[in-house]
Amino acid sequence: MFKSLMMTAAFAVIATAATAETFEVKMLNRGEAGVMVFEPAFVKAEPGDVIHFLPTDKGHNVESIDGMLPDGVEGFKTKFNDAFELTVDAQGIYGIKCTPHYAMGMVAVIQVGDAVNLDRAAEVKQKGKAKARMAELLTQVE
Repeated sequence: MFKSLMMTAAFAVIATAATAETFEVKMLNRGEAGVMVFEPAFVKAEPGDVIHFLPTDKGHNVESIDGMLPDGVEGFKTKFNDAFELTVDAQGIYGIKCTPHYAMGMVAVIQVGDAVNLDRAAEVKQKGKAKARMAELLTQVE
């Protein structure tokens, strides 16, 4: 009986991993939305999905925005020009910025499942052009 339960649990973990989706987000000096952008800048994911940030152009990094993460998710900050893989397990809004280009509007939003922290995330004050870009991104939240 125990062996059967362990095998069932193992298959459930494998099945979940097999259904996880991977999204690629490029860090660009110029993209469809203008200069200094993540592309795409909005990702709708599900718990367990992976967001792979690619330093397509040099001079960028990935950093979480204070106050724009679901409860229990620790902030993160990468080195410049490093690819970064973020597995999103908690439901909610994840606010992302490129540290040196934040005021230029280089921000992104990842919605994972239900946007349980949308009100709190929307209250976070943004810098420079990030204010308008973030407001536009948050209108895409479902």
